[in-house]
Amino acid sequence: MANEMLSQEEINALLKEDLVELSPLERDALGEIGNIAFGSGSTALSLLLNRRVELNTPTVELSEMSELVRKYPTPCIAAEVDYQKGLKGTNLLLIQMRDAAVIADLMLGGDGTKPNMQLGEMELSAIGEAMNQMIGKASTSMSSLFELRVEIAPPRTQVLSMQNIKDFSNQFIQNNLVVVIYFRLVIEDLVDSKLMLVIPYAFAREMAATLIDKNQPVPGENKKPETPKASGPVTREETKPSDSGVRPIQFGALHSSAHHEEPSNLNLLLDVPLEISVELGSTKMRIKEILELGIGSVIELDRLAGELVDILVNGKLIAKGEVVVIDENFGVKITDIISPFERVNNLQ
Repeated sequence: MANEMLSQEEINALLKEDLVELSPLERDALGEIGNIAFGSGSTALSLLLNRRVELNTPTVELSEMSELVRKYPTPCIAAEVDYQKGLKGTNLLLIQMRDAAVIADLMLGGDGTKPNMQLGEMELSAIGEAMNQMIGKASTSMSSLFELRVEIAPPRTQVLSMQNIKDFSNQFIQNNLVVVIYFRLVIEDLVDSKLMLVIPYAFAREMAATLIDKNQPVPGENKKPETPKASGPVTREETKPSDSGVRPIQFGALHSSAHHEEPSNLNLLLDVPLEISVELGSTKMRIKEILELGIGSVIELDRLAGELVDILVNGKLIAKGEVVVIDENFGVKITDIISPFERVNNLQ
């Protein structure tokens, strides 16, 4: 027994078990990242396809690229995403060919029931835009989740067979250890399969650590400030349960100089530029319909002739008005101001 030698598979298993692993906390953190980030990504895809899209609760696994190749159908559509600010690393989003074909068909005006499995340039462009929208929304959610600005480069999308895996980042070679986050992708009755997010092991642990550290309480942060103790005996007022150690504030007499504090703070905002735009109307068009537009084409809007136009500040509706002509320029006459309650709802 003492002279028996371990096989290479047994050695690899021992090394993998001893040297690399994800703690339960890291797995939970990565699952939370995937759940929140690509939850918003599925919403973006749903709006793009005008179909209900669901990405169910993700599962997190540790794998080697060679093992992943055996599990996932190839070829597939892959989008490589480089994180440039906030986080530094690369992710790979994989989607099966048939699912990609359905998405492309929906975006090009089809109903998704008879997708073109031979993806041409137009189909690849459509699926690339879909992946771009999903990943863009996901990175925005990550910014909120990590409480830091996360910026990505435009995703590089292509058909991926594992023979051309080297065309992607050298972080995704055959024997590299990766973390795989699986999502169940459902698009109404058209698609029900798996979507995968592949992250290099070191980068995955960095992402998990970033979220875990953010959620760790800062020492002393949650401690309540101690109420200064009087040198004399404690009075009844100080021990009232409803007071919780807080005394009413005693304000001194107001002086004329105090009135200048609020306006001076407000003055800091008065020079902030805001973009005001007027929206005559809008409509939705498929990529196929947009490509068919030419000089003289007429686009029908969702607004009747003579109806009031929307006035927006930084993209948020604040008023309605009617178009007027001032000398040789267009203008807009405000006829209705949106109520504060409606404005708050528009900001949500």
